[in-house]
Amino acid sequence: MEFEILATILTAVLIAVGIAGVVVPILPGSILIIGALLLWAFSVGSPAGWVVFGVGSAFALAGLVAGVVLTGRTLQRRRIPARSITIGLAAGVVGMFAIPVVGLFVGFALGLFGSEYLRLRSFRPALESSVHALKAAGWGILAELGLAFAAGSTWIVGVWVHFLTR
Repeated sequence: MEFEILATILTAVLIAVGIAGVVVPILPGSILIIGALLLWAFSVGSPAGWVVFGVGSAFALAGLVAGVVLTGRTLQRRRIPARSITIGLAAGVVGMFAIPVVGLFVGFALGLFGSEYLRLRSFRPALESSVHALKAAGWGILAELGLAFAAGSTWIVGVWVHFLTR
């Protein structure tokens, strides 16, 4: 019983870190959540644990896919090259170390705009393109975050069911 409680606490921490990883993409948030659910299912070994793993993993995986699809479609429709996003991500990593807390976001936005400005050679189109890319990334993060919360909520219900039916 003590091992199950420790595994449950560790799973709660990992799910919280996974949800934070969705918003601040340093950690693979949804994948971390799936791993935490698997850890919990193995630890408790009950049918509730495996149902939670299946349903919660489906939510987390759907969030991962939705984030990629929503962002990718908008970027393709706007003809924003992957190179601009890659430069934005690299600048975001640099910004993360240069400016505490908000550096990742500031660096990403500035790197994206700089790349688009060099590509389009004009301020206004580069700004519009960058804003569309940032909106697309934001919608992708929101979709993945909502489904990560659904996975976490599934786990919470599963914890109640598991411990109340013992």
